[in-house]
Amino acid sequence: MTIPTLPLVGLSDDEQQILTLLRTDLLAHRFKLEVLDAYFNGEQIIRDLGISIPPQLKTLHTVIGWPRVGVEALEQRLDLEAFRWADGSDSTELEEIAEANDLYDESSLAHLDALTYGHEYVTVGTADDDGAPPIITYESPLDMTLAWDARLRKPLYALRECQDRYDFGLTPDERLVTLYLPDQNIYAVQQGNDWEVIDRDEHGLGVVTVLRMANRQRTGDRVGKSEITPEVRSITDAACRRLMGIEVAAEFFGAPQRYILGASESAFQDAEGNAKSAWETYIGRVLALERDEDGDVPTVGAFTAHDPSGQTKIIDLYARIMSSQLSVPPHMLGYTSDNPASADAIRSAEGALVKKAERRIRRFGATHKATMQLALWVRDGEQPDPSRRIETVWRNPATPTIAAQTDAAVKMVAAGLLPADSEVALEMAGLTEDQRERVAAERRRAQGRQVLASLVGQGAEETAVPEAGDGEYDL
Repeated sequence: MTIPTLPLVGLSDDEQQILTLLRTDLLAHRFKLEVLDAYFNGEQIIRDLGISIPPQLKTLHTVIGWPRVGVEALEQRLDLEAFRWADGSDSTELEEIAEANDLYDESSLAHLDALTYGHEYVTVGTADDDGAPPIITYESPLDMTLAWDARLRKPLYALRECQDRYDFGLTPDERLVTLYLPDQNIYAVQQGNDWEVIDRDEHGLGVVTVLRMANRQRTGDRVGKSEITPEVRSITDAACRRLMGIEVAAEFFGAPQRYILGASESAFQDAEGNAKSAWETYIGRVLALERDEDGDVPTVGAFTAHDPSGQTKIIDLYARIMSSQLSVPPHMLGYTSDNPASADAIRSAEGALVKKAERRIRRFGATHKATMQLALWVRDGEQPDPSRRIETVWRNPATPTIAAQTDAAVKMVAAGLLPADSEVALEMAGLTEDQRERVAAERRRAQGRQVLASLVGQGAEETAVPEAGDGEYDL
């Protein structure tokens, strides 16, 4: 006889220890992630050297969005388009899960976070309604962390801390967390120094329903690294300081300074004998000056105005250095030369960006496939057949636009490498799964009409009335 046990209203000692460990890791990395987020949004604090910037202009803030340009240029080439079974069987169930969770749009957000922060998290849970597809959500590393087993390449446990506490009626002193364990998910609220369990989802799958999408992993660093590297941040700060120097110079040296030699005091007074301000004296279009007691006319001149071209050349230098760090063409960072780059030169400059996108597709694609397998596991309650592999379909990063993809597909068909009615040609042309199914249906209808027309034509020939003669039909 099995004696039922009641779920704990509090955390066990092991659960408390795991939660404390994960929260410590989450809080330890949050500041670094917030710095990366600030650089992406152009909200970073520029460290002033305190030499050329006067105190009155300390609040002046200049922004150069190169980190965002570099990250978005890479993310724009990572377009997830479909999930399908590798054996060619019907992939309707995979598409239902993807469409129910809006994965093709949500995946772009996950890619952007992974490139910015260095990693992103994916959670899979049961739907609220029976028979509904599993719920797949992407979580920011600002709110989530996990412990990873590098040898087995799977998570041991994970933690998510909810930041929208006001949506759940929580006070500022209370925290809502979700602790993901291999056999259950625990939802708890912190009250003082204690944790109160409000729900336990005992799924019994034996795996943690959380995955990590890591960027730029290494054998000694499975967490991942951001595309906004220390070199990118350093060059961005230097360019912002140089741009700030141009702004300061414009305030002090934008208008050329004048000098007057040998003028009397009355030249700087108004009609009532009051001294004019320096600005009134400067903006005077006509300087009417009297001769001195010796009859000489005062000498008037102007100093050479400040030329910012030297500063802009340094910013162009920073742009060229930044383009090599981000693997993007220099013109995407605002750098232009006297001789515009040719189309071949632009394609050559984009080669490193395309190769980087292909590497990210392979890494992120593995996470997407594992996510779909985990979703099937959660839906069915048992591990999917490992012999059935899932494939992810991506848009070609070398031809990120529909027009470029169509042109590449047409050239492949014209060269005889693909038949005109090939499913691969439609996929290369950028047609979605639904569009390819509609094209296939239209092709079947067209073939049906051709067969029907052929049968009607044959029937008409067989039943044709012969010409008048011996009155016999030649069958």
